[in-house]
Amino acid sequence: MALLEIKDLSVAIDGSPILKGINLNIGKGETHVLMGPNGAGKSTLGNALMGNPLYEITGGSIYFNGLDMKNEPADKRAKAGTFMSFQNPLEVPGITVSSFIRNAIVQKTGEKIKFSEYRKELAANMEILNFDTPYKDRDLNVGFSGGEKKKAEILQLLMLKPKFAILDETDSGLDVDAVRTVSAGIEEYQKNEDGALLIITHSTKILESLHVDYTHVLVRGEIVADGDASLVEEINENGFEKYIAE
Repeated sequence: MALLEIKDLSVAIDGSPILKGINLNIGKGETHVLMGPNGAGKSTLGNALMGNPLYEITGGSIYFNGLDMKNEPADKRAKAGTFMSFQNPLEVPGITVSSFIRNAIVQKTGEKIKFSEYRKELAANMEILNFDTPYKDRDLNVGFSGGEKKKAEILQLLMLKPKFAILDETDSGLDVDAVRTVSAGIEEYQKNEDGALLIITHSTKILESLHVDYTHVLVRGEIVADGDASLVEEINENGFEKYIAE
């Protein structure tokens, strides 16, 4: 049984259909890439999977770890082990990076964590992402550069250890060095053999150093092609024109 099973999923925003009959299965430990031109519906799929109430599911089903998640609220999906990084993370004044992540872990697990162990693990993951020590005491995303915000999302990924993570345009607006650092964080997550990823992107920069099991192309709300990592290379060379024209 797949970790995530999506069958005939259709999604609308304000009554306008966006996704049309999406079918996708993601197994434990697999990395899937969802690519497509701007406006194809990639972020819509991510938001629908995470239970964003602005996205209305008009048909189909979503099963996560054997549980019917289609009508569950976002917090229950997160507690079940799902995670999503956002294109434009929100600023959270008054709550430090360290406090935010620690509270999120407690909310997810329902268990207290030893501060000494937490601090040690946080420091190790910050080192992977080239964060200076004082960073943990800054208010979450307040005054952060674009690269810092994206790295903060990956830090949360490493600390929360979700069963399934959606990374939505994580490389958007990043320079070469920041992409390399974020990729290192994602590679660290991939070392968890059970952790599954759906990487949503219209670029290929962030994929260069990552292991990819499956690639899907989304155009006008429909998956029009499936393949392995070689499909990423093809798109990198030829773009989406072939699929848009079909």
